[in-house]
Amino acid sequence: MHGSKLTRTWFAVTAVVALTGLVSQVIATAGDTTGQFSGAGARIANLFCFFTIDSNLLVIVTSLIVALGAARVTGPFRVLWLDALAGIIVTGIVYQVALAGLYELHGLPLFADTMLHKVTPILFVLGWLLAGPRGALTWPTVWWSLIYPAAWLAFTLPRGALTGFYPYPFVDAGALGYGRVALNCVAIGVFFTVLAAGLFLADRSFHRRALHRAATAEARAEAV
Repeated sequence: MHGSKLTRTWFAVTAVVALTGLVSQVIATAGDTTGQFSGAGARIANLFCFFTIDSNLLVIVTSLIVALGAARVTGPFRVLWLDALAGIIVTGIVYQVALAGLYELHGLPLFADTMLHKVTPILFVLGWLLAGPRGALTWPTVWWSLIYPAAWLAFTLPRGALTGFYPYPFVDAGALGYGRVALNCVAIGVFFTVLAAGLFLADRSFHRRALHRAATAEARAEAV
């Protein structure tokens, strides 16, 4: 991970943006009495079942680690970083493909929605493309990262069966049935796996190019 002041500032801004979106969403959800759940506590608890919210939380944590200069390319950070990166990409893509336009939003809910689904994904992915980390990912990291979507599904589906709340239409077993939801879960798992593997391969390519540029610059310096 580059330790430059610009990199740390970029990820500090990313963390603030994601946190602002999250806090705005919590406030908007607490004040929304139009849904089936009348208690603010129940509505906020439901909020943290959304993959979007959980992925933004991962972005906040990893971005703060980088911004504070505490990032270490070790196993736990690698997994957190890949989960944050893959999760926020999934958030942006699935929102644009399947969820955008389902609800008419205004005011604070619209602001929170924009920050969580659009601005944060763009900032975090651009930060990765421009600054790294480079060489942080491995094949074991890819496999360990799959615990995140698996844990999300393992929590969301049983909880939905108990409470009747499902965060997304494609995991609503009450409406679709468990057979259709199981197929959707397999598709989600395959998509996340392919994405995580693709990010690993991209990271390896970026790392090799960085090493090549560094070696070329060193060779030129010695020649002079």
